[in-house]
Amino acid sequence: MPATEGGTVSYVTTAAAVCAPPQPAAVPAAAAPAAAPEQSRDRSSWLRFSPAQPLFRARAAQRLAVLAYHGITDPRSFGAQLDRLRRLATPVSVQDVERSLAEGRPLPPRSVLVTFDDPDRTVLRHALPELVARRIPAAAFVIAEVVGTEQPFWWHEAAFLARHGGRARLLPGGGDPAQVLALLKALPDPDRRRSLAELRVSASRRPPAQEQLRPEDLRALRAADVTVGNHTLGHPSLRRCDEATVQSEIVGAHLALTRWLGEAPSAFAYPDGGFDERADAVLRQLGYRLGFLSDHRLGPRLPAHPLRISRLQVDSTTSTRRFDTILSGLEPAVQRLLGAQA
Repeated sequence: MPATEGGTVSYVTTAAAVCAPPQPAAVPAAAAPAAAPEQSRDRSSWLRFSPAQPLFRARAAQRLAVLAYHGITDPRSFGAQLDRLRRLATPVSVQDVERSLAEGRPLPPRSVLVTFDDPDRTVLRHALPELVARRIPAAAFVIAEVVGTEQPFWWHEAAFLARHGGRARLLPGGGDPAQVLALLKALPDPDRRRSLAELRVSASRRPPAQEQLRPEDLRALRAADVTVGNHTLGHPSLRRCDEATVQSEIVGAHLALTRWLGEAPSAFAYPDGGFDERADAVLRQLGYRLGFLSDHRLGPRLPAHPLRISRLQVDSTTSTRRFDTILSGLEPAVQRLLGAQA
């Protein structure tokens, strides 16, 4: 995703903000230290040389690493990451995970599954050729209501509208996109939708069109060993939705994907990254076999809870050093430690 007009909020930044589990209270962007991203990158660089890294790497060999990407902004770097997986890990598919569960047999050591949330056309144009060239399977979790349209993802739209004077009664303060997104995400879903409508009415400009994947693109992904999964109709935070909305978001996307693909999807990724009991019940009724979180953790090679499989957050620009510490589980562990101390 290129930088949007009037600002520098990248696809990775906004997608990561939206797909992370909701926090108890939104913190204004101004409260965060300006150097935090740079400090995080520096920490990742030296973590690779930590005495703990070999220990974490050895432990990770007995765990399942599910990588969660979004758009692909650096195809060359993404290809290098895949080369590293091909050399050091055992790439597996959604079907491999399902088979492992059905047979009660753990996946091979160093198993890694590549996934994409909210896949846009960069996944088709940039990621798919790199995956095919290396014969690495993957999964793509699709927001059904934007398929075949030029409708931007709602968080891209909200950020653009905020930069162009959009205001809403439940979104006090200026037009800082990061703060607007944090506030929108914390709202009950009906309030989020109303606030988005108010932003559209009050903004001085409409956001540019974003060409989305088409049904035939989903079939092309599937033909290239990329499993197409359910990511709801419109990517709400399910934990901010009432029960009827949780059901309609999952079932609506399920029916659309079944129509486009000619078969029912069996894998689901939570749009807010966090587990929801009501969603779990709907998924079981529909026969889903796998569900994926966004909790930045490794998981067991034989998942104990098939509808709650952990994933690690990465992107195509992640450096080799940081990529290694994410795969080992060291960086996620340090992040959790620092978060607990904050």
